[in-house]
Amino acid sequence: MEPSVREPLVRRSSSSYHTFPESIRRGLDKEYLHLNNKRLYMAVFAAVLGNFSFGFALVYPSPVIPALETHPNPALRLDRYRASWFGSVFMLGAAAGGLSTMLLNDHLGRKLSIMFSAVPSAVGYALMASAQGIEMLLLGRVLTGYAGGVTSASIPVYISEISHPGVRGMLGTCPQIMAVLGSLILYVLGLLLDWRWLAVAGEVPVLTMILLLCFMPNSPRFLLSQGKEDEALRSLCWLRGKDTDYAQEYEQIKDSVRKQSQRISCAEIKDPFIYKPILIAVGMRFLQQLSGVTCVLVYLQPIFKKTAVILKPEYDAALVGLVRLFSVAIAAVSMDKAGRKILLFVSAGVMLASNLTMGLYIHLVPSSQNSTIANRTLGSLASPAEPTNYITLIPLLAAMFFIMGYAMGWGPITWLLMSEILPLKARGVASGLCVVVSWLTAFALTQLFLGVVEFFGLEKPNGGPWNRLRPFSGPVGSHS
Repeated sequence: MEPSVREPLVRRSSSSYHTFPESIRRGLDKEYLHLNNKRLYMAVFAAVLGNFSFGFALVYPSPVIPALETHPNPALRLDRYRASWFGSVFMLGAAAGGLSTMLLNDHLGRKLSIMFSAVPSAVGYALMASAQGIEMLLLGRVLTGYAGGVTSASIPVYISEISHPGVRGMLGTCPQIMAVLGSLILYVLGLLLDWRWLAVAGEVPVLTMILLLCFMPNSPRFLLSQGKEDEALRSLCWLRGKDTDYAQEYEQIKDSVRKQSQRISCAEIKDPFIYKPILIAVGMRFLQQLSGVTCVLVYLQPIFKKTAVILKPEYDAALVGLVRLFSVAIAAVSMDKAGRKILLFVSAGVMLASNLTMGLYIHLVPSSQNSTIANRTLGSLASPAEPTNYITLIPLLAAMFFIMGYAMGWGPITWLLMSEILPLKARGVASGLCVVVSWLTAFALTQLFLGVVEFFGLEKPNGGPWNRLRPFSGPVGSHS
């Protein structure tokens, strides 16, 4: 491999990493300052509805598990074993969806891949809404997980390829913001709707997405890769508007596709220029899931139920979802100014401090006091003469800061770095590998989480594994 191609490993820029040369990007950026084409934003909005649905489906078990633990129908009632599968099987579907996207993106195209994801998603929500047994619930979770895996791998590519360089960075943050918004809406609707109607509500963004995408163009880059030059030019004209010099951008995309059409070979993977960035990207995705964030999001309401927070668990979950949305928005604004590395350190430090605080609270607050607190703060008939014990704010604040820390660093940056450290020709393989590793790790953690809580509690007490607690049946220390 040419020595100049290795320059990014010594912190220098290279055309292997960029879609456009720097001088052309600057010219296009200036041009777009005067562009007001709403069609591009409409196409992005139509696509990111898939991320909204993904965020909605991911945290669906949070309000549903507590409701089904006491369901009168034995076929739907969740014990610890069933609840573990209900919470975790979504990640298996997401891993399969991310893996299949490596083929779908090349054969169907980005837009059709996103539209295809609506089919398993709609069927999955319908199964959960009409579930008569745990099998239908699990199948619904697998299908919505598969759809989420497809959208999480296809939508960022679609947005990147249709966006003008002048707004690509801003629009690139939309998928994660919409996923976080979807989770927040699920938490809020959990205050108002039954678990079946929550599944019905999940159909709305899916159907809206597929309807809007019918009127949106495919990405010019994909069309050029398929040899459809006239259609690619029409697509770019529709996205940019006839009043812009879209022909110049079209020629640059065409030249970029021609240069980057070569696929990576097995021999090239052995080169440090290729395998080092891949190992870094995969390792960061693994560490991101190892932080336990997926377990927290999926089991947020049951965790609050067990820690006896001052508010009802469903209200606490909605507050944490709101904090997560604001944190992602702040990260999107500050990421370029603060730098990636410092944000990763700050993010990890905040998550560590938050988890330590939560663990110490559970360990140090006596079980009897915690049980009393729960009865007073969570019970609807609490005596007004009893003073409120504000120590129960600690778990809520710890969870808020944990999510805030994750959203400002390890959440968005691990995805962003893939586009910054990976050569273009290796991104397809590496992104698919990252998705699979990420979701298989998330599956293992969410599957084991409830079992660990059953044996050790939310932190490891002095009593060891024989000091068992019924999973999420009440606050810490409660045996009722």
